[in-house]
Amino acid sequence: MSKTVNITSPHHFTEVLQRSRIVVTDFWADWCGPCKAIAPIYEQLSQQLSRQDVVTFTKVDTDAQKEIAQTYNISAMPTFLIFKSGRETKRIKGADPKALDAAVKQLAQEAAKAGEGSSGGSSSGSQWAAFAAPRGMADVTSSVDLLGLDFLNLDGEKGDKRCVFEGGKPSALSGGGTQKDYIESDTDEQLMLYIPFQSTLKLHSLQITSIPSGGEGEDETPMRPKSLHLFTNKSNVLGFDEAEDTPATQKVEIKPSEWDAKTGTAKVELRFVKFQNIASLVIFVADGDGDREKTRIDRIRLFGETGESRSGKIEKTTYVGGSRWVCHK
Repeated sequence: MSKTVNITSPHHFTEVLQRSRIVVTDFWADWCGPCKAIAPIYEQLSQQLSRQDVVTFTKVDTDAQKEIAQTYNISAMPTFLIFKSGRETKRIKGADPKALDAAVKQLAQEAAKAGEGSSGGSSSGSQWAAFAAPRGMADVTSSVDLLGLDFLNLDGEKGDKRCVFEGGKPSALSGGGTQKDYIESDTDEQLMLYIPFQSTLKLHSLQITSIPSGGEGEDETPMRPKSLHLFTNKSNVLGFDEAEDTPATQKVEIKPSEWDAKTGTAKVELRFVKFQNIASLVIFVADGDGDREKTRIDRIRLFGETGESRSGKIEKTTYVGGSRWVCHK
């Protein structure tokens, strides 16, 4: 029996990315000859290396799952993406069996070394967090719908928006400060973060990690977030002018003394009664803690209680128009 998971929806793909430490994905099309040629090799790797919730092989039919293909900018088939803790780490274009075999086996070896003593549980169970969950609450970050994220005013040369929900410790805290696993604002200090969830949540608090570090001079060092406007149950991202004019569910100001010196993390306490049955959260970073031009966020952790799986009442609509794909040998 095949161990390869055929992805049936964006929600399904998000679940797999959050459950398994490593995910290998084959983006293919039925009309693509090279896709069919390399399929037996891919299936053989899947049979040999799949490990439940540790290494998962998936296939995405780009004709049936256009939204997923668009999200990951797939323009040629086959394309193979490899994810660690939900973050894309490698992309292989074309039917290159040697490159695919080498990349997958290297990651499988890393997973074996790192995960033998961890009982193989889901990635949510090994989430890094600066502080323990509040009493009676759980880390519910794994409920974030990564494919539905929509962030405005991101610097495209820094990390992808999904990186702030990665399970691992920020590289800036573990000696890998050059790794782009954080987000930074672009034209000014403001950020707009639309965060949908796979299930309704009761949100108790947030932990926001921000570790500003170096440009050439002091003026280029990004700031930590200061003023946050939080909005609940929005169906899409808000524009900046719209956010200024819309009453927030809660406004928060993070004081300099609230940033933990060791982890660069601040706790954001929420008015729990106002954050019940939450299907989405918009975080508007209105300004930073200084007078520089950019704001940085390394991690966001959410704490509370999970509810029922979303029934699709709040969904971000993506229109996919006549994309033209090519087939690569």
